[in-house]
Amino acid sequence: MKEPFVSDLQPNQPLAGVFLVQAKDVRQKKSGEPYLSLQLADKSGEIEAKMWDNAAEVAGSFERDDFVKLKGVTQIYQNRLQVTIHKMIRIEDSEVDLADFFPASLRNLDEMLAELRGIIAEMTDDDFRSLMNLFFSDEEFTERYKTAPAAKSIHHAWLGGLIEHVLSLCTLAKFTARHYQQIDLDLLLAGIILHDVGKVDELSYERGFYYSDEGQLLGHIFIGLRMMDERLHSLPDFPASKRMLLAHMILSHNGQIEFGSPKLPLFPEALLLHHLDNMDSKMECMRATAMKDNHVEGNWTSFSTPLARAVLKKQRFVEGDRAPASVAPTIPPATSSSETTKPNRGASARDSVFGAKLQQALGKN
Repeated sequence: MKEPFVSDLQPNQPLAGVFLVQAKDVRQKKSGEPYLSLQLADKSGEIEAKMWDNAAEVAGSFERDDFVKLKGVTQIYQNRLQVTIHKMIRIEDSEVDLADFFPASLRNLDEMLAELRGIIAEMTDDDFRSLMNLFFSDEEFTERYKTAPAAKSIHHAWLGGLIEHVLSLCTLAKFTARHYQQIDLDLLLAGIILHDVGKVDELSYERGFYYSDEGQLLGHIFIGLRMMDERLHSLPDFPASKRMLLAHMILSHNGQIEFGSPKLPLFPEALLLHHLDNMDSKMECMRATAMKDNHVEGNWTSFSTPLARAVLKKQRFVEGDRAPASVAPTIPPATSSSETTKPNRGASARDSVFGAKLQQALGKN
C-alpha cells in the first residue's frame, strides 16, 4: 500500500513517497533561475510543492497527470503545509495502485445508484418518473453519473461525488417538503436529479479532475439543458409546462446571475433547490476545509476562497487547544497561476487506457 498519504503528512519531517501531479508550473526566482511549483495529490487530499534547485533538468521529464516519486521535506508556509522537493523522478502508471490516488466516495457507487432508482420509482408524477427513467436506462450515461465528481475542487470533489451530493439533496428535499406543504416534491426531486447532470460532460475525471473543452466553452448548465431536451424527443407527450419548469430549475439553481445562473429562481421549488444545493455544498466545503487544515497549529484554518472566510476548527477549540492564540485570516492569499482552471488536453489513447485501469482498480466501489 502507498505511504505516506497526504493526510498523514506532518510539518518539518523528511518525506519520501509517490504522488500524482495535478498542476505544474515553471516559474522564475528573483535571480532569474527557474523553479517548479506543483500541486501533488493522492486519494486523501492535495498539497503544494516547490522544487527550488535543478528545476531546469527535471521540468521536461514529467507532465501534469504523471506519477512522480520524490524525496523532500515538509514545512509550514503562510499557515499551510507545503513540500520542498530535493529529488524527483517520473514513474509509470503500472508501478502504482491507481485506487490510492483518486479520491472516491466512502459509499458504494452501485448502492447509491440503487437508492436513487428507488427515489425515482416512488415518484407519483408519471411524466417526471418517465423522464428520469429515460436518463437512467442509458447504461453509458448511468455509469458516468454514478462516477462523476460534483465539482473540480470546491465540494464533493471525488469519484461518486455527484450522486452522493444528489442523494443528500433528495433527503433534504423530503424533509423540507413536509414543512413547506405547497412544494411539489416530485418536481423538486426531478430538478435535484437534473440540476448538475451536465457535469458528467463538463468535467474530465479519468486523470485527475479537470474541465473538458466542452465544459470550458459551454458549462454544465447549458450542457444539462441540452441533455434533457435530447431525451424529451423520445417523450412527445411530455407537457411543455413541466419541461419549462425543469429547464428553469437547471438554469437558476446557482441562484444569482453573478454565480453563473442566467435566471433567478422564480417559483418555490426552484428557490428551494437553490438554497438546498448551496447549503449542502457549503457544509461539505466547510467540513473539508477544517479537516484538511487540521495539522496546522491554532484554532483557525487558512482563508478559504470558496467560503470567503477562515473556518474555526471547532473540535480543537472545544477541547481547549493550548497552542498560541491565532487570529483568523481576513484577507485571502494571492492566487497563483497554478490555481487557475486549465482546459482538458483532449481525449487520448493514454487517457482511455488509464480510465479502463482506474475502473478496474476501483471495482464496484
